Amino acid sequence: MPIPYLAAAVRTLPPPTIAVARVRLTDLLSGDTELWRHLLNSAGAFAVNLLIAGVILVLTLWASGWAARTVRRTIARLTRSSGADTTLQSFVASLTRWGVIVIGVTAVLQQLGVRETSILAVLGAASLAVGLALQGALSNVAAGVMILILRPYRVGDVVEINGRAGTVKALELFGTLLSDADNLDVFVPNGKVFGDVIINYSTPANRRMELLFRIDYSDDLDQALAMLLDCARADKRVLAKPEPDARVTALGESAVTLALHAWAPVNVYWDVRFEMIRRAKLAMDAAGFVVPYPHQVAVERAPKAPPKPRATKPKATPSRVRKTPISDAPSQS
Repeated sequence: MPIPYLAAAVRTLPPPTIAVARVRLTDLLSGDTELWRHLLNSAGAFAVNLLIAGVILVLTLWASGWAARTVRRTIARLTRSSGADTTLQSFVASLTRWGVIVIGVTAVLQQLGVRETSILAVLGAASLAVGLALQGALSNVAAGVMILILRPYRVGDVVEINGRAGTVKALELFGTLLSDADNLDVFVPNGKVFGDVIINYSTPANRRMELLFRIDYSDDLDQALAMLLDCARADKRVLAKPEPDARVTALGESAVTLALHAWAPVNVYWDVRFEMIRRAKLAMDAAGFVVPYPHQVAVERAPKAPPKPRATKPKATPSRVRKTPISDAPSQS
């Protein structure tokens, strides 16, 4: 270990005073063999420990990958009779890989002279800071364990998480890996996965589609509904039960909205949906339906004549009557 060698070298030195430092510097420059021997021994021991630590680190990285692959194969062999659970394989393999890496890094620190007590002392002194710094990582690990227990999805399912849809490729220790429709890898932390709405499109065997079409007010409504039902029944992939249905859903400003509901297996859902839209468009064109483009109707009205003023009679002014005061006093003759 480099620390004991350095401590032995320091113990041979007198107390750290300026005068002694000048003497030792003079001895070092003059070629003191004892001091040079201690320094070379310490440097050589540190170089050997550093080399061993590097070898341990390389072996740790290799062992982590080997252990993860071994665990994955073991779980696949054990669950072969009941069906290989790839979700459990990926999670446990990721947990094993990170566990081996933590053990290897601890061994590297010990080889470099860092004691376990020192590590515990530092972690104990900075427990609050470490807890706040690792809060997100620890929450992702806990969320990954809950996802593994509750199983809202499995590897290979098509899901929508946090507004992003894709196929689940792996459930790892800190996050879930998705592959979207553009073949892009989307990594979602497990904390956000478990705290958000999860939509699994692969769980049900069958799925209902809702297709909206708009026709003009002048078109035949019953004919349009019957035509949509014929398009759905003509495709063999559309399930007979529940039966497809077509209904009027809204009366818009310039069009009547029709909705076609049909059920199809999940594995061919999107193919059937796109085919239904194509068939409905061709059938409408063949029947002569008008595309109801948005339009506005301008209404012109004649301006109203201003009202005639009414003749008003002059108001009669009340006549003023002059009143003379009456005195009760006797008149004098």
